[in-house]
Amino acid sequence: MTRERVYLKPNVLFEPLFNQWYAWTYLIAPQTAAMIVANQHLKIMQSFVAAPQVHVAALKNPSMLGGPFLSYGAERAAEVRELHDRTAAEHAPQLRFADAVRRLDDLLAREATGYSLEPLYRQVPEELRGYVELVYDANNHPSIRFIEGLLYRSPYYNPAAQSVALSLVESDARPFILSTPALAGDGRLHLRIPFASDALDELFRMQAAPGSYARIREMLGVPDEEDALFSTFFTEAPPAPPVGYDGPGVRVRYFGHACVLVETAEVSILCDPVASYQYEAEGERFTYADLPSRIDYVLLTHNHQDHCIFEAMLQLRHRIGQVIVPRSSGGELVDPSLKLILRQVGFRDVVEIGEMESIPVPGGHITGVPFLGEHGDLNIKTKMAYYLSLLGRGVMCAADSNNIEPRLYERVRPHLGPVDVLFLGMECDGAPLSWLYGPLLTRPLARRMDQSRRFDGSDFAKASAMIETLDPGQVYVYAMGQEPWLTFLTSLVYTDESRPIVESNKLVEYCRRRQVAAKRLYGCEEIMLAPG
Repeated sequence: MTRERVYLKPNVLFEPLFNQWYAWTYLIAPQTAAMIVANQHLKIMQSFVAAPQVHVAALKNPSMLGGPFLSYGAERAAEVRELHDRTAAEHAPQLRFADAVRRLDDLLAREATGYSLEPLYRQVPEELRGYVELVYDANNHPSIRFIEGLLYRSPYYNPAAQSVALSLVESDARPFILSTPALAGDGRLHLRIPFASDALDELFRMQAAPGSYARIREMLGVPDEEDALFSTFFTEAPPAPPVGYDGPGVRVRYFGHACVLVETAEVSILCDPVASYQYEAEGERFTYADLPSRIDYVLLTHNHQDHCIFEAMLQLRHRIGQVIVPRSSGGELVDPSLKLILRQVGFRDVVEIGEMESIPVPGGHITGVPFLGEHGDLNIKTKMAYYLSLLGRGVMCAADSNNIEPRLYERVRPHLGPVDVLFLGMECDGAPLSWLYGPLLTRPLARRMDQSRRFDGSDFAKASAMIETLDPGQVYVYAMGQEPWLTFLTSLVYTDESRPIVESNKLVEYCRRRQVAAKRLYGCEEIMLAPG
């Protein structure tokens, strides 16, 4: 290998990490990251060090894969202890911040009884003073509003905790990553580099265009002792050139989970990006190589780790024009601004859109459509379905909408054009509230309450009601977490008797009886729409 004109191999696995844990949006926002480190990461590591055999035994049960168990053997306990101790030392300010949030919440519960909150500012813990506002809602329920923009300029935002791991992936098998840190070894090259670094863009440009090995190694700060491993990530063999779409109509491609690419000859729009790496594997699929060299718009439906996936977003950043996100309420602990998060990790053109607002694009427009449910009844506003109108045809990505109030779509329908294609999630069991938001809660939630408040999408009855209202020409069930290359994010393992499978089967059959084309998607799909 001359190393002067080399390409990044298409099976180089890229893992963005925070303290060696798989990074997602809530590990960027300072207020949520502090709570997760204090109330989840450290506790899981403490549990593993104390009794690794419990974790080993638990993960032999497939139903426990998404639980708080590290997927390592007891021989890694010393490494986990070292990571625990280093995290506790390096994040001492964040741990004090998390404790201060708990103490301030206790203070409000005791003393904020509807009277002026001004006297309580003197009792706000020092760690939070100047970073929070104390507020009531219209019914005198007190809460804390975090001044997010200022927190990113405080000691509580620590981009030095960000790093990346590179390795070669040869199969779909990856362990569930959200409850297990990425330890050294296992063929991984760990590099301390912030996500906003331009070096990552240079690295991923080399997937399609050749670059200098010496230059990219210098930009990434690869040490001499890691050169042999780093060199295995590159090849002199050029990839097949990307082929854009220039046809007369609208091409819709499904890449897995909730990722949908909608293209015309003038514009490309990608919703909730994710793709498979390129290697020999069973089952048809689109890979990163099948995405266009230019992605004009990326749409993000909500802030969950399987919809805003940094592993994909950062690889594609150099290709992306504008990112469109749901408008945040601003300052809620459980609902950090997605716009601010993305700007911190290097996305320069991020636009918020409100419910029923539209953005013009070549040949049509993108409209934000409200969706309910899937967030455990928390007051989270950073969530949006999207209606895409292009060349007179309409495509709707309804994300994980739980149609708990059918009148919503009755109100929405007159303000949209034709819905030629509807994508709808039907993961109708869903994890309980504490699975994702537990570390952000300052008080324990009763188990029965926790089990009743779930991250669930529509079942057959709710989905069929949505179809009756929207009257789509084609219906596709997606975002089911079935693709084998995505179980590291979803941990879902279904059987034919699993409720989401049974309910989605019923919906497909219902649609076909109505002479509506329907399918539960898996792997990949291509849909062609003639101009309207």
